[in-house]
Amino acid sequence: MTPILSVRDLKIQFGNRAVIKDLSFTVDPGDSLAIIGPNGAGKTVLLRALLGLLPYEGAIEWTPDAKLGYVPQKIAADRQLPLHINDLLEAKARLLKISARDARSVSARVGLTPELLDTSVGILSGGEFQKALIAFALLGDPNVLLFDEPTASLDELAEAHIYELVRDLQRERHMTVLLVSHDLSVVYQFATKVLCLSKGKTCFGPPREILTPETLEAVYSAPVKFYEHHHER
Repeated sequence: MTPILSVRDLKIQFGNRAVIKDLSFTVDPGDSLAIIGPNGAGKTVLLRALLGLLPYEGAIEWTPDAKLGYVPQKIAADRQLPLHINDLLEAKARLLKISARDARSVSARVGLTPELLDTSVGILSGGEFQKALIAFALLGDPNVLLFDEPTASLDELAEAHIYELVRDLQRERHMTVLLVSHDLSVVYQFATKVLCLSKGKTCFGPPREILTPETLEAVYSAPVKFYEHHHER
């Protein structure tokens, strides 16, 4: 199988500080890659480099058929602006020349009702706003979705709903997913591969090999506990 993404000898530097160096890994079509590590390890920086938003050294190679969608951790916008979700989705649909029917279909799939589409973004709950960002990313029918801690500001119930939605969308659309997360229980349940970023150690492999007490302690420089979810892949 040809990897949909190949990263070789990646180095990302800001001034004299190397945030990421000598990083190599591959992602196959349909993979769920979880990117974990302590704060400041370069997880968001890596996603931005993969999206072509940051300069880097080394090689980042996507296959020609890769179409990327991105769900940020947050957006730098004033949520008090008198904007509705529908305004944002319609603007992107027009830019991509997507029909209104296709945009409505995407909205419905992520659980955005007509009432929510006509709601100001400033009064949405965290889970509703996250669904809006996912719908925005899905416009254009990407086959790769990059998530930067999509549930960082949500309560446990809303978090569970978002991860369930992501898993369902991946199965339905045969997508490849790259996910930054701090929740190791979710990583164990969701990921087919795990990439650990740390100032002192980088590791890459399947969850059962990477999410061990010894490896996690080396990555986080402290003992880490998490609950293993038992489920069917």
